[in-house]
Amino acid sequence: MEKRDADISNSEVMWVSLHYTDLVGRLHELVVPYDLYARNSEFTMDGSSADIIEINSSDLRLSPDPRTFAVIPWDRRRGRVFCSIGIDGMPFWGDSRAVARRASEYVSAQNLREVIGVEVEFFIHKVAYNVTPSELYVRVELNEKYPNGVLGVRVGYEVPSYSDLISKVRFEIIEYLKDMEKTPPTNHHEVAPNQVEVTTPPGKAVDVADSIMTIKYVARYTASKYGLIANFMPKPVYGDNGSGMHTHVSLWNNGCNMFYDANDKHGISQICRYFIGGLIEHGRSLSAIVSPTTNSYKRLVAGYEAPIYLTWGIANRSVAIRIPKTCTHRRVRVEFRPPDPATNPYLALAAILMAGLDGVRKKIDPGEPTSENVYTMSEWKIKESGIKVLPRSLDEALDELESDNEYLKPVFPKELIERYIDVKRKEVKIVNMYPTPTEFMTYIMY
Repeated sequence: MEKRDADISNSEVMWVSLHYTDLVGRLHELVVPYDLYARNSEFTMDGSSADIIEINSSDLRLSPDPRTFAVIPWDRRRGRVFCSIGIDGMPFWGDSRAVARRASEYVSAQNLREVIGVEVEFFIHKVAYNVTPSELYVRVELNEKYPNGVLGVRVGYEVPSYSDLISKVRFEIIEYLKDMEKTPPTNHHEVAPNQVEVTTPPGKAVDVADSIMTIKYVARYTASKYGLIANFMPKPVYGDNGSGMHTHVSLWNNGCNMFYDANDKHGISQICRYFIGGLIEHGRSLSAIVSPTTNSYKRLVAGYEAPIYLTWGIANRSVAIRIPKTCTHRRVRVEFRPPDPATNPYLALAAILMAGLDGVRKKIDPGEPTSENVYTMSEWKIKESGIKVLPRSLDEALDELESDNEYLKPVFPKELIERYIDVKRKEVKIVNMYPTPTEFMTYIMY
């Protein structure tokens, strides 16, 4: 029996929530008594009910990762631990957390270590919706109060925190995360009313993905205490910025940042350029994983700081891949801007690493950085420049993933890729069957 953390053996914890994630990134939990958790290293769960595997082979095993144990701060009788999933004594092909772990192992096999940091943007607001044959509606309340009145559209970036409800919820989220040893390096108000950003501590793929799942778990609970919803949809509000999950990556060897080159005019190495080349080469198929919902493609439109074009630039937020201007070699990194917080973070971070490393392996040159605001470039100039466009829909992105997935196969099981595509195809079909209020507005007089 694997030894559990000694520092909790005499605590008041009575129950442990075994957390695991399905293919699309939804969190599930099996709750067991603490003494049972302390005595066992595996627990049985029904994978078919969690939509992870078919019903005729649904008995799966959860193996807790003791490193991830944390006491739940709003109920200290309970602990939380992330789990790996197994089947018939073997690792389960549909365990997305294992994919992120294998990606880190793949990086290590290249004598490298990844450092990843993620910006998680989301809304905290009231949402009401109904979907029936006779009624289709959604109502979103954006009534964030500030000393000079209600916060307006697209003016909220890093506004000061006052005693309004959204700030109160945000800082309560931060305190809970601190208690769970997931203290974010930064947090701030984002561009839209009721929108905030919380960053993850930097680390390896699986640990950062665990942090993202913890942020979502804590944010949803905290918001619910106040009758609000922590909404991680990429584009919940028309006419304002959506929520991204900008992902920062650097590769290290023996304490040296392999993305840095003091002799380069931009301070970046050839390895960094090749990594960017891999992201551009596979960016369209990556979209199916990092922008994984039909709603994602309502965010990926011009004018709202969301990327459309697969090109790169220095301090340029109109491109998909940005190299932030930095003061030191330790902070040189690639920022990949297409991901959004509806993604399964284990799959997303693993796929980003594999795309970039494929570029390094194949020495894919990304060309020169784009300095222009790509949103204002004419279509003919974009085509003349050879700039690729991100998919315009999830269906199109899934087509790309079907035809371009070899770069994932060192760490993504073939069965996982196939089932992921199948699950997402069904999701698109369901969403597309429903008429929307916008269609009534547009077509009622046709």
